[in-house]
Amino acid sequence: MLKISHVVKNFENINALNNVSLNIPKGEFFGLLGPNGAGKSTLMNIIIGYLEADSGQVYIGEEQISPQNIQLRKKIGYVPQEVSLYLELSAYKNLKIFGELYGIASKKLETKIEYVLDLVQLKDRKKDPVKDFSGGMKRRLNLAASLLHDPEIVLCDEPTVGVDPQSRNAIFDMLSELNKSGKTIVYTTHYMEEAERLCSRLAIIDHGNIIAIGTLVELINLLNRKDTIKIQKTALTQDKLSVLREMGMVNEFDFYFELMPKDGYEKNSAIFGKLEEMGIPNDFIQISRATLEDVFLNLTGRSLRD
Repeated sequence: MLKISHVVKNFENINALNNVSLNIPKGEFFGLLGPNGAGKSTLMNIIIGYLEADSGQVYIGEEQISPQNIQLRKKIGYVPQEVSLYLELSAYKNLKIFGELYGIASKKLETKIEYVLDLVQLKDRKKDPVKDFSGGMKRRLNLAASLLHDPEIVLCDEPTVGVDPQSRNAIFDMLSELNKSGKTIVYTTHYMEEAERLCSRLAIIDHGNIIAIGTLVELINLLNRKDTIKIQKTALTQDKLSVLREMGMVNEFDFYFELMPKDGYEKNSAIFGKLEEMGIPNDFIQISRATLEDVFLNLTGRSLRD
């Protein structure tokens, strides 16, 4: 349904997107995962027609998107990274303005406003000024505004930044329901947990390049080893860091070390035996399945959140 073909975008000396191509079928919940500055928002702005690519094309079906093709752009609902609302106005008046901009007829618009307010669980706050809303409520109202014209594709650009856990889960549930109803969702994030929870298929982007694409299982299968070994960070393990590095690549986090064993330590029993010889108790060791963070680290040599 959404086809992105060889898109390139530069800003002065910055190569924001480098020959990006993606095919997103109708009804898919597709994730675009990458660190801040990877090119996610630039790609979103090209899809909605706000920016023009230096080269390459974006299609919905067989029709090419461009800033001039207003009717085609109406098939897209966009939830921007920054909250885009009139803070002094009520939730209802905000939606009224957006609905009129979409050209929705007056009687139909009233029905649409009631529907989207109910969907995002803000019906009881429709008369309140947006400035009094929490961050999560503003995000939900932003989502409601993007749905007024009943778009076929919903683009969500980091929609949970600065949102409390309860509102985040509410947004997840709403988007999942929209996807089940047949809408195509494109979701950008730098939180791997969100991507793992929501998306049926993912692309990992870094420095404007798509470096991997597939389902969660397919991406994790890119790794030679599917387990992650975490060792609690203590004075004891800190002293053993040089020996740990002889066993493989060690990534250091706030509260633990992550060990990616090299050849000769394929079996967990060999790893546990070596750690026991070093005097590190089993209680300090945890084995968990690999994550998208591990895939990103393996492909780029750095953390997803760098």
